[in-house]
Amino acid sequence: MTSRAPGFSLRSSLRRSAAGAGVALALLLPGSLAGQAPETEALDEYYRAVGGHFGVPPGEVIVLSEWRLPPEEIPVVLFIADRGGVSPDAVVALRQGGTGWSVVARRYALDAGSFHVRLDDGAGSLAPIYAEYAARPQSQWSSIQLGDGDLVALVNLRVLAAVLNSSPGTVVQARDRAGSWVAAYRTLARSR
Repeated sequence: MTSRAPGFSLRSSLRRSAAGAGVALALLLPGSLAGQAPETEALDEYYRAVGGHFGVPPGEVIVLSEWRLPPEEIPVVLFIADRGGVSPDAVVALRQGGTGWSVVARRYALDAGSFHVRLDDGAGSLAPIYAEYAARPQSQWSSIQLGDGDLVALVNLRVLAAVLNSSPGTVVQARDRAGSWVAAYRTLARSR
């Protein structure tokens, strides 16, 4: 369950951000996915899943993608905005200003404990992160220093496990085999 700041609506915040972009967005949205390159199709599917998880319409996720962030960072923007009770614009402005994800997260009172995902199966490529969590009691997780890639990985793991109703271990294994979170989502979604 997502914890939100009182009185904050991520959906209305994004709607305000996207005001005036409707005509341009309509020109950018594909009429049919059938003629798209596989990479574009996979990205569209990923964006729809991420938007659905946060209750954000696909068109508004596309607006976020126009901020020239890597696709796998968009869930981080939405997660921090949602949990921090701020607009995605505020999060993106900090990120594009060169601020690291852990600094952005701390600004909105999120620490390593906020990003932890229970993982009962093998941690695969995330083993170093999970070794940090295992090395201390939960009450001290706030002292863990996560890097940008760690935050991106943990947020994507959380979102994809929830969207796909899969165990986090299965999602990590798919990501390690596929090489990216977008490709892992596509592989797992197609196997359901």
